[in-house]
Amino acid sequence: MDSSIEILDLRHFAAAALRPMLEAEGALWEQTLHWDYRASARLLMQYLDNHMLPGFAALRTGQVIGFVFCVYEETKAVIGDVFAIPQPSAGSPAPAAAREPAAAREIEETLLHHLLQLLLNSPHVDRIESQLLLHPSGSYAAAFREAGFEIYRRLFLVQSLHGRWNAPHIELPGNLELRPWRETDLAPAARLICEAYRGHPDSLINDQYRSGHGSMRFLNNIVHYAGCGTFSAQASHVVVERGSRELAALVLASRVSPLSGHLTQVCVHPAYRRRGIARHLLNIAAYHFTRLGAVEISLTVTEANSTAIELYKQEGYACAHSFDAAVWRRENIA
Repeated sequence: MDSSIEILDLRHFAAAALRPMLEAEGALWEQTLHWDYRASARLLMQYLDNHMLPGFAALRTGQVIGFVFCVYEETKAVIGDVFAIPQPSAGSPAPAAAREPAAAREIEETLLHHLLQLLLNSPHVDRIESQLLLHPSGSYAAAFREAGFEIYRRLFLVQSLHGRWNAPHIELPGNLELRPWRETDLAPAARLICEAYRGHPDSLINDQYRSGHGSMRFLNNIVHYAGCGTFSAQASHVVVERGSRELAALVLASRVSPLSGHLTQVCVHPAYRRRGIARHLLNIAAYHFTRLGAVEISLTVTEANSTAIELYKQEGYACAHSFDAAVWRRENIA
C-alpha cells in the first residue's frame, strides 16, 4: 500500500473529518443499489462525534479517505462497513465516478486486516459477523477465509413495480387473517422469527434469529432505527392465526429511497408453509409500495435458500448484485 497512507484509531476523529468520504460512499450506494445512504450516514456521524465507534481510519496528507468499523453486541462483533476512496491530489476526496477500484480496494483490505486482527485477538469476542452489502461477492473472501471465517454468498434481488396498481387477490385458509403491521406485533414477530429460522441457513449467518432476545434486537433495529432504510408500516403486513392470535407469517418493509422499497424480512411459520402465504405477502408489499410512489422493490436472500429464490424469480425478481456474508466463531479454532 502507498507509504503515505496512515492507519489510525477511528475514535480519534469527529464526524466532520469523514463527511466528504461518507458523501462519496453515499453516491456509490445510490449508483449500485439505488439506496439513499444519508440516514445511515447521519447515524454513523452521531457515533463518530461521541467517539463511540470502534474501528480504523485511513489518512492521506491528513485527510480521511477510508474507514472500517464494527459494533459490539455482548460477546459478538459485527463489522458494519469498510470503504475507501483515493484522492488524486490534495483537497477533497474524488467523486465516486473517479474512484480507482484497485487503489481503493488495497486500502480497504488494509483497513479490514487491522480490524480483523483487533477482533481475533480480543478475548471477549467469541463471534464475528459481516455482511458488506456494497461490495461484490468475492471482494474480500480471501481475507476472511485466511482469518478462519466461513463465507455465505447472498443475492440482492430487484423487481420492477410497473403495472402493480391493482390490489392483489388474497386467499388464505379460513383460520388465518391478513392485516397491517402494528407496534404491538414486535414480541409475537420475534417468536415467529425464532421458529421460522430454526435450522435455516440464515441462522448461521445472523445468530439473532436463534433467540427471542436476539430477534427482538433485530426487529428494533429495522423498525425503530435506520438499520435498513426507513421502516414502512404501510407496506408491512402480518398473517394472524385467529384462534391463538399468534403470527403465522409476516413481511416487513422499508423505504431505502423515494423510488425504492426493500423487504427486510419475509418469513412463514413452518406449520403454515407451502400454502402460498409468502407469495401473497410479496404481492401485498409490492402493491403498497407502488401506491407510495416506489418504482422498484428489493430483497436479499442467501444463495443456499434455493426454495425462496425460486419463488422470488417466479414473482419477477432478478439478481442485480451479489455480496458475501462472513462468520467467525471462536470454537472453530479451539
